Amino acid sequence: MEIGGLQKTTLIDFPGRIACTVFLLNCNFRCPFCYSPELVLQDRIKLQPRISEKDFFSFLEGKKGLLEGVVVCGGEPTCSKDLPEFLSKIKKLGFLVKLDTNGSTPKILRELIEGRKKSIAKKDSLSSLTSLPQSGSSLVDYVAMDIKAPKEKYEKAVGVNVNVKDIEESIKLLKESKVDYEFRTTVIPSLHSKEDILEIAKWLSPAKNYYLQNFRAEKTINPDFERIKPYSREFLLEIGKEISPYFDNCGVR
Repeated sequence: MEIGGLQKTTLIDFPGRIACTVFLLNCNFRCPFCYSPELVLQDRIKLQPRISEKDFFSFLEGKKGLLEGVVVCGGEPTCSKDLPEFLSKIKKLGFLVKLDTNGSTPKILRELIEGRKKSIAKKDSLSSLTSLPQSGSSLVDYVAMDIKAPKEKYEKAVGVNVNVKDIEESIKLLKESKVDYEFRTTVIPSLHSKEDILEIAKWLSPAKNYYLQNFRAEKTINPDFERIKPYSREFLLEIGKEISPYFDNCGVR
């Protein structure tokens, strides 16, 4: 597993849990407003310091009883072929798992939610941790899926060609699963109008949790976005109030 960063403690990224956040390298999107280019762009990834899997799990071993969960984000975690095994190791240590994803790979998302069909074991120094659970044992306890834009603006928002049907399948999968979840949108003045957010809300509805996240103008993939002034919190709260009937819970971050 290519690990490009570790936040040792977070009180806000895993709802209701004390957790750490592990950042995986690589992403299949090129969102111009992304503020983690070192995890996405290949020329930046080459320069990004790595954390070995061994060191990461040694850290987790030492945090038993102190941390409750692990947030796995990126980049885009589902780009990593070893993600099921990686999450299984975390679960074997007794930690809950929150996955942050762009929802572009519903097949993998389903696999993580439902668990593998058969056990797999590797013969390595972590062999006691690597057997995957039987089918029906979820590898994730909470999933946060980014909704980048209304359907007709998706490619502009993510910077690459995208099959919106895959996004819709992931949305449907989460809404029908027993795993706790949230949808969220980072709201950017140059990409999103109030009408766009209303359109997203109607697209997702009905759903459990939806959050509007204010844009942060810092080290973005497209430097032009670093000069964009974010919307005021008051403006987002106004939109949040208007779309709240579509969701069980709707908030602004």
